[in-house]
Amino acid sequence: MGLSTHVLDTMHGCPAAGMQVALYTTQGDQATWVKSFTLNHDGRNPDGMLYDHASLRKGTYRLVFDVAGYFKAKGVELPEPNFLNKVSLDFGVAHEDQHYHVPLLASPWSYSTYRGS
Repeated sequence: MGLSTHVLDTMHGCPAAGMQVALYTTQGDQATWVKSFTLNHDGRNPDGMLYDHASLRKGTYRLVFDVAGYFKAKGVELPEPNFLNKVSLDFGVAHEDQHYHVPLLASPWSYSTYRGS
């Protein structure tokens, strides 16, 4: 239970180790920063869950993934301006008693997400 994320680099076929991510709570157009972290060797938050079961609340959230910064750090030559910079995912938590996993599959030119398990 709780909230987690995971990022896979689809260009290189590996976890996006080193990508910077920020978590926010949102209300309408306002976002409140909760925490920032760098993904570990497995493309996950090194501290585990973003919110554990007891802390996750019904509401809206935002994850911001620094896709361009990650690929630049990997030595990928990107055009200026590059196609993707920071990918922002806004999502809702309707059931505090369920696990919400927000994975991101990313390349310099595309991304996809879904509600994982």
